[in-house]
Amino acid sequence: MSRYHGEQVLVVPRTAFDAVGSFQGVNLAPEQYLRAFLQPGIAHYIDRELAENSPEYKQIIAYAIFRHNGRILAYTRGGSGGEARLHDKISVGIGGHINPVDGLADNLDTYMAGVEREIREELRIEGAYTQKLFAAINDDSNPVGSVHLGIVHCFDLETDQIAANETALANLRFHTLEELTGPSYERLETWSQLCVDALR
Repeated sequence: MSRYHGEQVLVVPRTAFDAVGSFQGVNLAPEQYLRAFLQPGIAHYIDRELAENSPEYKQIIAYAIFRHNGRILAYTRGGSGGEARLHDKISVGIGGHINPVDGLADNLDTYMAGVEREIREELRIEGAYTQKLFAAINDDSNPVGSVHLGIVHCFDLETDQIAANETALANLRFHTLEELTGPSYERLETWSQLCVDALR
């Protein structure tokens, strides 16, 4: 029995990533990757168990950063989170996989529906917000990163009234960039380090 209970996730072939331009770290032109991936025959759903163990695919992960008055939301990944390899790490990213419930694989509306669903599942946000695409992040230096590609969204919030819907998001609070680049930096998961560096 799969530990992912048959979950299907959105992936693109590694060759599609290489064709647009593979990179290590941060790329500040995420639109070009989404445009290239969300084409017929490129993005598709496969079993997550297969995807987690197949470097020939990149799982597309929506990774949302929330800001209010220059401060950034961060949390500690608790033991009930989905990725055991990231437990006890500090993260500035909320989000996750795109699944068939979000719609057809090769469609931008599907991707955006997945972003909104992931946020609704994990957070309760009071007040209005704006969002924009910020970056793509890739880290092929470790087993987690080698099978994922993050698309980073920045959400600017009208208020700091925000709460977690899941126990996996422990110690949820806003931090200054200075705090995140200080002693906490070594505890940040790799993607969060990349995002904090880019924001700085």
